[in-house]
Amino acid sequence: MEKSDLLQQLRIDRSAPAEHAGRGAGAWIGALVGVLALGIAAVGGWWFLRDAKAIEVDAVTASAPSAAGAGPLAVLQATGYVTARRQATVSAQITGTLVDVLIEEGERVEAGQVLAHLEDTAQRAQLAQAEAGYRAAQAQLAQVAAQLAQSRRDVARAEELVGRKLVSKQAVELARTQVDAQAAQLESQRRQVDVAKAAVVGARVQLDYCTVRAPFAGVVIAKAAQPGEIVSPLSAGGGFTRTGVGTIGDMDSLEVEVDVNESYINRVTAKQPVEAVLDAYPDWKIAGHVIAIIPTADRGKATVKVRVAMAQKDPRIVPDMGVRVSFLEDSGKAQAAAAEPPKGVLVPSSSIVQRDGRSVVFALDGDRARLRAVTPGQTYADQRLVEGIGLGTRIVRQPTAELVDGARVAIRK
Repeated sequence: MEKSDLLQQLRIDRSAPAEHAGRGAGAWIGALVGVLALGIAAVGGWWFLRDAKAIEVDAVTASAPSAAGAGPLAVLQATGYVTARRQATVSAQITGTLVDVLIEEGERVEAGQVLAHLEDTAQRAQLAQAEAGYRAAQAQLAQVAAQLAQSRRDVARAEELVGRKLVSKQAVELARTQVDAQAAQLESQRRQVDVAKAAVVGARVQLDYCTVRAPFAGVVIAKAAQPGEIVSPLSAGGGFTRTGVGTIGDMDSLEVEVDVNESYINRVTAKQPVEAVLDAYPDWKIAGHVIAIIPTADRGKATVKVRVAMAQKDPRIVPDMGVRVSFLEDSGKAQAAAAEPPKGVLVPSSSIVQRDGRSVVFALDGDRARLRAVTPGQTYADQRLVEGIGLGTRIVRQPTAELVDGARVAIRK
């Protein structure tokens, strides 16, 4: 073998590795592109599925203040409770054991109606004893009266005989003294009869205390005792003695008590019209007016109590119900405001939410919800005046936290 051939064999062939390296780089790039494509497809699929899920919402239409029939403006809103002005826990006036209880919750009772009976054996015995004493006093009175009549006849005969010198003057004087003494005894016995009669009356009163009656007409709110339990007007005996048989409320005396922040009490005046909405019936608006502003404040809560009368009486209104009260402007101011309608549109207060520190509503654009920034204004009962959307714009009544700009929505039927 020649020297040139030997050198040719020992030379490194650089073309083959370069070709092999090129093939390896191309495969790595292809795999990376495939992974990216799968990632993009997964994100796109997730976004598509997320966007495909529609959020169910309720829709309302923004209306003009004049067309909403909102009436007077609400200058203040406060919460409170329905209370019965006339409410009493009925108890026996003496301590005793209940024989029967004749009431149930929800039952209507009339004034003087019997609610329960106590064991009255001792009271009946006392009455019988008092009546017997009264009869004995009357008999004694009759006896003294008869003796006095006889003594007066004796005095008349003695005076006749003293003129004829048949008896002494001393005998006549003794007879007269006896008449005076018996007359005083008769008067004393009459007083004893009065005492015995009063004892009878007292015993009858004690017996009557064994019957518990309704002090006024109303509805039984609570039944507090059962037959066999001891009731007492005093809280004696711990948990073994009841202080009441039941609680009665006069439903015709129902009113609302609200706590108004003392910073806004200057907006409330006597006879001011109000609009009350019960928490149990949010779509039912009850007209009313301010009865009185209690002239004292709660230093702990910094509130002033206001009594409100409701113009409508209804069985659905019961004590201790929660209520929201809107204090309205007087009719003169309301008419002046109606002469110049305010700018903006009316929307439910619940449709206004906060997003990034701004007040917004969600307008409906087909099957999408579009975020619209608004400027809230005056409150009209449960509606609010806003600027930023046009009249007739359909919006979401109560947006949830998951509702975002551009989200797909479905309107509830």
